[in-house]
Amino acid sequence: MKIAVLPGDGIGPEITAQTLRVLDVLVRDGLKLEFESAPVGGAGYDASGDPLPAATLALCEKADAILFGSVGGPQYDALPRPQRPEQGLLRLRKHFDLFANLRPAVVYPELAHASTLRPDVVAGLDLLILRELTGDIYFGQPRGVRTTESGEREGFDTMRYTESEIRRIAHSAFQAARKRQRRVCSVDKANVLETTQFWRDVVTDVHDEYADVELSHMYVDNAAMQLVRNPKQFDVIVTGNMFGDILSDEASMLTGSIGMLPSASLNANNFGMYEPIHGSAPDIAGRNLANPLATILSAAMLLRYSLDQDEAARRLETAVRKVLAQGYRTADIAEAGRQTVGTREMADAVIAALL
Repeated sequence: MKIAVLPGDGIGPEITAQTLRVLDVLVRDGLKLEFESAPVGGAGYDASGDPLPAATLALCEKADAILFGSVGGPQYDALPRPQRPEQGLLRLRKHFDLFANLRPAVVYPELAHASTLRPDVVAGLDLLILRELTGDIYFGQPRGVRTTESGEREGFDTMRYTESEIRRIAHSAFQAARKRQRRVCSVDKANVLETTQFWRDVVTDVHDEYADVELSHMYVDNAAMQLVRNPKQFDVIVTGNMFGDILSDEASMLTGSIGMLPSASLNANNFGMYEPIHGSAPDIAGRNLANPLATILSAAMLLRYSLDQDEAARRLETAVRKVLAQGYRTADIAEAGRQTVGTREMADAVIAALL
């Protein structure tokens, strides 16, 4: 099974390197994995003037899954938009039609203190956000900046969804809920936006095929409030690209650190790209400070969803739970005054837990 490894920028090379060390334990135990790395994002631009070099895309096309680090850095901010690091990520999503973005938010018992909310509000939290990833205002046309007849400049983007795009993410949400608590909350802004009223109508229609799953609807502003007020009311949240981008980052902080959250971006054939939801954190890059657990947990999702290696995925997840129970903490999840470990040392602990 071939995995394309795209470390990217900032802390990306560090966290992917440590994740590969962890995966090597599974390889030594008989799991047949092959890894090949290639540049993407700012590293891709530095190598060939393109955030998604042709050779990188070709490698991904031959792979069974993609393990992605992070992209971006201040040195690239002045580049024309098509050459910025983030465009490499967006183009991968579009090229492979990675429409279903799965973002679990789980509060481990040992980390309930790390949340900025009271422990009783977040303890036991286990929710899944399904963000539609290839449509919406991020990709809708027309878009741009123009001068009006009155001579004033205006910027414009287009929110757009087809029925088929909504149907497939709705199916993914209901199917995921069947493996959990059988509850789906669809988040929209149907009281204001025609596109999201259409979203609500289509999701409701798809629900007719899933009578065993409860469906509710919530406006996005209320959903943002409810995630802080009572996050444990949710099981599966399904929403569009822009709302999902915002809500999933909000949900990450319920867990105490964005450094703990993995993600999977899948197409209809379960080919996927797996990445931590945090950014490239250039301020701590190369300093052995980054939390590698989100990337390690992303690798577990890769094993489960794209490679059908559920036992290996559970081994990784159990190892992460074990090291947290043993008291290992990187700086982002540590209590005040508590001793912390670095990126490599946290990976060392996970490797020890696997042995």
